[in-house]
Amino acid sequence: MQVQFSAQRPSGAALAFPIEKDGLARSTFAGLDDATRALVEGVAKASRFEGETGGVVEVFASGDGEVTRLLLVGVGAGSDADYERAGGALTGRLLTSGVTALAIDFTGSGASAQAAARLLAGAVQRGWRIDTYRTKLTEKQKPTLASLTIVGAPEGTEAAWAAQDAVTQGLDLTRELVSEPPNVIYPESFVARVRKSVEGLGLEITVLGEDEMRKLGMGALLGVSQGSAREGQLLALKWNGKGAGDPDLAFVGKGVTFDTGGISLKPGPGMEDMKWDMGGAGAVVGAMKALATRKAKANVIGVCGLVENMPDGNAIRPGDILTSMSGQTIEVLNTDAEGRLVLCDAIWWVQKTYKPRTIVDLATLTGAMIISLGSEHGGLFSNDDGLADELLAAGKATGDLLWRFPLSDAYNKLLDSPIADMKNVGPRGAGSITAAQFIKRFVEDGVKWAHLDIAGMVWADKPGPNHDKGATGFGVRLLDRFVADNFER
Repeated sequence: MQVQFSAQRPSGAALAFPIEKDGLARSTFAGLDDATRALVEGVAKASRFEGETGGVVEVFASGDGEVTRLLLVGVGAGSDADYERAGGALTGRLLTSGVTALAIDFTGSGASAQAAARLLAGAVQRGWRIDTYRTKLTEKQKPTLASLTIVGAPEGTEAAWAAQDAVTQGLDLTRELVSEPPNVIYPESFVARVRKSVEGLGLEITVLGEDEMRKLGMGALLGVSQGSAREGQLLALKWNGKGAGDPDLAFVGKGVTFDTGGISLKPGPGMEDMKWDMGGAGAVVGAMKALATRKAKANVIGVCGLVENMPDGNAIRPGDILTSMSGQTIEVLNTDAEGRLVLCDAIWWVQKTYKPRTIVDLATLTGAMIISLGSEHGGLFSNDDGLADELLAAGKATGDLLWRFPLSDAYNKLLDSPIADMKNVGPRGAGSITAAQFIKRFVEDGVKWAHLDIAGMVWADKPGPNHDKGATGFGVRLLDRFVADNFER
């Protein structure tokens, strides 16, 4: 969607005014004549519009031989999050309405530059959708809204929007990868798509194939991959925004591009959803694109373990024992507990290769997390209280909400195996916690680590504040804000 800033409203565009809670009487409605203003206020009162966050009222007014579509959008208490939600509401209302251009007038609104940029971000992000494979859309189903113009922008809005635009571009990449079908996105094509998307941004790209990973002893990741005709890949994107040297921070993402469950086959109904089992890796590459696009002053590396989990005759079986890159052995009890096998080798590799002091991994890891939190929060596990607090704060600031869960030796013991160093699953109870405890066994002493189980967050069955049904891009805004607040000071 095209974005521009102007001192004047473009001719023929629909016009929107942000309104704070109970702020209708204070609004200036700059440029409207008395009759039109009276009409707008009358319709708002008749609609019981009070400026509640995301509320929208539409009015059609005639003048100078043309009809103008006027909208009031509520920004509630006026927080940045309220403004972002308002932007999404505008696009949700107008995306397929026939309107091609929207002007949003901030004149006299009192909004900050950051709030205005967040409204714009919400509007642009809400407009993303994938219609690549839909060949029979009617004209009324096709998106029409193509441009947004900010009028009377608060000073500094354009600079604030540049940072939000970088995050939006990262979100677009993540949503694209998560939405594509598994015959289009698989480990090698995931790498190719990311290479093309980040070209020219200054990211240092490393890709390991199966032969290279085999030489490194990455038996856990390769164990998951061995049932697929598609070769697994390890993808690393390194950003040195503050100069040469090892990264201070590593993001590690689970990238199971399709998950059948392997020999422990999932039920057929709903298995098609497992194209988004690479949502953690999608969030990592989206965040890395955002950081590189806005030239973040931080040294960060993003690593993705990319595999398919298929039930081939060569697939791993329940009862098999795998040897991870760390040398620790794993008794496989359930081949559908594969994400942790991918993550443990990816985490060990990044520690041995780059020595980051902080690691955050993201994964659509457990169905138990959806039972616990639904689709309202991602689960957070950490070995460091300060790191956990920083991630919780970033989640609240961006709307990518997290909720912290416990770790302890009592849960860790549930993974002990009588025949290997550990089992890949514990008992049914506390399934998300034992999964996190498994990953923790591969984090070296002295390294701050957090695990984000985002199983319920990467895909939505209904529209949200900044997304339509489908891929949400969860994690991109969170990781970008986490870096900005804690690694760019």
